[in-house]
Amino acid sequence: MSTAVDRGDASARDLTRKSFAWPFTTPLYVGSALNPINSSIIATGLVPIARELHVSVGATAVLISSLYLASAVAQPTAGKLAEVLGPRRIFLSGIVLVLLGGLVGGLGQNLAMLTVARVLIGIGTSAAFPCAMVLIRRRAEEARMDAPPGGVLGGIAIAGMATAAVGPPIGGLLVGAAGWRWAFFINIPVTAIAMAMAVRWLPKDPALDRAHSGFRKTADRIDLPGILGFAASMTALVVFLMGLPDVKWAALAVFVVTAVPTVAWELRKTAPFFDFRGLATNGALSRTYLRQALTLLGVYTVMYGMTQWLEAAHGLSTVASGLLLLPMGAVSALLSRPLASRNLVRGPLLAAALTMVLGSGGIMLLTSHSPAIAIVLVSLIFGVTSAATTVGNQTALYLAAPPDQIGTASGLFRTFGYLGSITSAVIGSIVFRDGASDHGLHTLGFVLVAAGVAVLLLTVLDRRLTARTTDRETGISNRTDTPTHTNTANTTNTTNTANTANAAISPRKENHA
Repeated sequence: MSTAVDRGDASARDLTRKSFAWPFTTPLYVGSALNPINSSIIATGLVPIARELHVSVGATAVLISSLYLASAVAQPTAGKLAEVLGPRRIFLSGIVLVLLGGLVGGLGQNLAMLTVARVLIGIGTSAAFPCAMVLIRRRAEEARMDAPPGGVLGGIAIAGMATAAVGPPIGGLLVGAAGWRWAFFINIPVTAIAMAMAVRWLPKDPALDRAHSGFRKTADRIDLPGILGFAASMTALVVFLMGLPDVKWAALAVFVVTAVPTVAWELRKTAPFFDFRGLATNGALSRTYLRQALTLLGVYTVMYGMTQWLEAAHGLSTVASGLLLLPMGAVSALLSRPLASRNLVRGPLLAAALTMVLGSGGIMLLTSHSPAIAIVLVSLIFGVTSAATTVGNQTALYLAAPPDQIGTASGLFRTFGYLGSITSAVIGSIVFRDGASDHGLHTLGFVLVAAGVAVLLLTVLDRRLTARTTDRETGISNRTDTPTHTNTANTTNTTNTANTANAAISPRKENHA
């Protein structure tokens, strides 16, 4: 009997290795790294761009905000398109847009062209993560697993969050050696490699159903009015937030005018783009989004707010400031894969909340006379926060999202992360409005302590967060409350097992299976 089970487990492991071999995962990792790298790599190029184009440094901030805005809108849109049209098609389309954005930006002669390039890059890079999650989910179902091997999500986590932290130092070296245009041109060789790998190794999408093809039918399937309403209201909201502390009443008015009818439309729609009712009933998914936004508020505040303070209070260059914070990215990358390999949720999220509170308290103790080792220590603590929150929330997302909506849910996951990063920029601009002083830094630390406590409460009080232990290689659950796979040949039983495991965290999952 045990021999048969052992053979079944060995067969499952072999199937998993083949399903998630490096040819399948590598293009997903490369694609997922494009957005965070492009989000941060431009930071070191703003001053030389302003100098060459004869504009103020403040005016170049649009190059950061435009990519944030484009990404916040495009992430869930790309996820929806991937669900309807096929993840490989959308993944490749996104790569083409990034390639085009790299060319336009690298050859740009004015700020308008560079802004267009950043929008193209933002839209294009936004396709990778939701498409990757759709492909991973489908591959896991084909392999008859209730969860992907933890290493796959860990690799996505490293590509997504850890690379953002190394963007500023990489950008500093690249801009310093070759000029600011290479902050755009670097996308050309990277996307060429990503495209070659995706064409060669990613599984082809099924042929589109002619009965559901055509612009009108496709627009109805993806809920085009809902997407446009979401884009308009999200754009207005981001413009309003980024204008603070000055209140842009016009942007607030546009947000209200577009958001109200959009919500009304989505509530009437049977298959909406933004499922408000589903989000309200799926508390696990809603809390995952909120935790991600609040935690990334802290991580991005350290990445950008502390960089400003280091330059102003310590007189360091952008490159030197980025290098001091480099340990955060290194720790995040080193911890992401081993944390993800066990598919744990509650433990990493508790670690993320506790280290965020601890690191934020450390920020309140820093002064302009603090030694470099103290700054590096705070950076290391937030490296743990970055790894733990990305891994924990990403696994929670995978479990909580309805299987047929994993693309849109993954896009919204990234959107909430961007709202956290945008809010961090807003808070930084408010507390540093009179200069990046010690007092402003301490105020920033106080705000982050409050956010960390909120994340801790969202984690401790969430009864749906249960620790998971999963086979490191197969992804088969070993939870005491979930049946394990003992008959890998029985697809029906395996599917039921997966639904049982996922129903523990998502009460609505059975409605979408």
